[in-house]
Amino acid sequence: MNANKEEFLKSKMINGWNLFWLITTPISAVMVIAMTRVDLSSAEAISSLIQLAVRCAVPWLFIAFAASSLQTVLPGSFSRWLLRNRKFIGLCFATAMAWQLTFILWLVGIHTEYYVQDVYVLSDAVEGVIGYTLLIAMVLTSFRFGRSRLTARQWKLLHTTGIYWLWIYAWSVYWFSLFYYESPAILLDYLYYWGGFLAWCLRVLAWSKKRAKQSAASSVPILSLVIGVAVVGIGLIGSSFGSTWSPQVYEFLFEFDVVGSIDKFMPYFPLVPFYPLFIMVLGAFFLTRSRA
Repeated sequence: MNANKEEFLKSKMINGWNLFWLITTPISAVMVIAMTRVDLSSAEAISSLIQLAVRCAVPWLFIAFAASSLQTVLPGSFSRWLLRNRKFIGLCFATAMAWQLTFILWLVGIHTEYYVQDVYVLSDAVEGVIGYTLLIAMVLTSFRFGRSRLTARQWKLLHTTGIYWLWIYAWSVYWFSLFYYESPAILLDYLYYWGGFLAWCLRVLAWSKKRAKQSAASSVPILSLVIGVAVVGIGLIGSSFGSTWSPQVYEFLFEFDVVGSIDKFMPYFPLVPFYPLFIMVLGAFFLTRSRA
C-alpha cells in the first residue's frame, strides 16, 4: 500500500510542470467560462470576476504556505511530495492572481468612476500593490535567471516576507468576513478562514518542534507547561470568536487614539485579527521553554 502510494506520488503526471498545468488549466477554463456568462460592460460583473479569481487562488497560497511546516510536523511521502512541488503550487496561485490583476486593471481602466466611488480603499490599495510587487518578485526569482541575481540570504528573505505578507492579506479578508462585517458570511468564507488558520498552526507547530528538539536535553518546567497550554487555549478561543472581543478592542483603540487617522486605514489596521495568533505563539514559547 505504502509502496503504491510512494510510486503514485512520484509519477510525472502530478509533479513539476505537469502538476502546474493540471491545476491551472481548470482554473483558466473556469475564468473564461465565467467571462462568457456575465455582462462584461458591467462594473459589478467585473467585480464578481475579481472575487472568483481570488477564490480560485487562495487554496494554493495556503498549501504553499504550509508545505515546509507539514514536512517538519508530519514527515512522510505526501509531505515530501508537497514540499517537492511547492514552487509549482505557488505558481498556480500566481496564475490565478494574474487573472485577478487583469480584472482589477479592467475595472480601474474602464469603470474608473465605479472603482473610485464603490471599491477604492486606501489600505486595500496599498496592501494590494505591495502584495503584487512581492508576488511578481517571487515568481521571477523562482527561476534560475532571477534567482541568480540574489544571494541565498536575499532570496530567502524575499520569499519568506512574500509568503507571510500574502498569507496575512488573504487570511485577514476572511477574518473580517466572519467577525467584522455585518453581511452574513458564506460557507466558503468559513472554509478559507479555517484553512488559513490551519496553515498558520502548522507553522507554529513546526517552529515549536524545532525549538523543542534544540533543547531536548532539558525538561520544560511544569509551570511553563501549564501557562503554555492555557495561553494557547486562549488564542484558540480568540480565533474562534472574533466577533465577541474585537469590537471592544477597536473601541479601546479609537477612544485612546492609539493610532492616528485610523478611519483611513480601517478595518485592516492595527492588526486586530492577529492578536489571538500572537497569543498562540507566546503559548508555544512557554511550552518549549527549557530549564536551561
